[in-house]
Amino acid sequence: MRLFIALLSVLVVNLSNAQNKEVYLLVGSNTTDGISVYKFNTVLGTSTFVSKLSDAENTTYMAFSRDHKYIYGVNEYSGNKTGDVSAYSFDKTKGELHFLNKTTTAGIGPCYVDIDSTGKWVVVANYGGGNLSMIPVGTDGSLQPLVQTIQHQGYGANATRQNGPHAHCATFSSDGKYVFSNDLGTDVVYQYKFTPSSQQPLSETDTALMQVPDGFGPRHITFHPNGKFAYLINELSGKVIAYQYNSSNGRLTELQTIESTNIGEKQDKGSADIHITPNGQYLYTTNRGSANDITIYRVGSTGLLTVLGHQSCGGIHPRNFTIDPTGKFLLVANRDSNNIVVYTIIKSTGMLEAAGQPIQVTKPMFVRMIEK
Repeated sequence: MRLFIALLSVLVVNLSNAQNKEVYLLVGSNTTDGISVYKFNTVLGTSTFVSKLSDAENTTYMAFSRDHKYIYGVNEYSGNKTGDVSAYSFDKTKGELHFLNKTTTAGIGPCYVDIDSTGKWVVVANYGGGNLSMIPVGTDGSLQPLVQTIQHQGYGANATRQNGPHAHCATFSSDGKYVFSNDLGTDVVYQYKFTPSSQQPLSETDTALMQVPDGFGPRHITFHPNGKFAYLINELSGKVIAYQYNSSNGRLTELQTIESTNIGEKQDKGSADIHITPNGQYLYTTNRGSANDITIYRVGSTGLLTVLGHQSCGGIHPRNFTIDPTGKFLLVANRDSNNIVVYTIIKSTGMLEAAGQPIQVTKPMFVRMIEK
């Protein structure tokens, strides 16, 4: 009997711990609604509101330091106003953000931000300005004055959407050696050598230009967890390009072009975001426009993709999405229906099933998780 009671006690404790496995979920909005913080249960798929930083205006994308002590969000203002990037400290105990400072991005419409693995450099892509900004980070997590901007040049085949450069992404490679910037306006993926010890860390003399087909409109890129492959979502064409990644020289070699969606306008399909599961088995993309869905792929051992199916996003205009650290849940932010929909990722197939109640948020533009 004593053994039975002991085993039962262990079972109850383990079940309780499992049900309380929580991470923080941060949500950015392109309104004055600020940044919202939730607790997300990675066992049950449920969320609980924790706090809001209302002063974080038009935070459309965020990046987190590796230790999650600091968060950096771009402030994308309306009109032709030059944007900012803001720094915050994050209190994991209370789930609260605290403003540190902000600095200019020296470009209109900042839409993407990333931080290097050392936590010493922040890079921003300015969509309207068609340029990149490199900003050093102080020891206290605050942003120092901008030290480098790189201006893209050119235009593309789509007269409406590609009348000039539009840097839509700037991200560090998985090995930290390079910065990749996708320019929707020029159909070019720029690859810059990154030297963190330099006063101007991006080399403009050691730059590779990887052209994508005319009118594709490259948007976001993600790297496979094994560091051997990269995947590029193209907004206008609705296609994904799979690449082999060479860490020795930073070059991308095309392996495959595959559809994300064939629904929508001929020259603007509205494809948006792209992420891969932590185990590297499945890749997902979001499509806005007429599709309003998520495309599901299996990732082969050679990096090639196979379309498994499509899932409604449960709303309108699925701009950004995230996969939780356990790889069990996918959360998609639907900007124009003011909701974040939660899906369970079926481990054996990669397919998605609706889970729990949607989170109601005004104009959600960005969702990402932080482990507690």
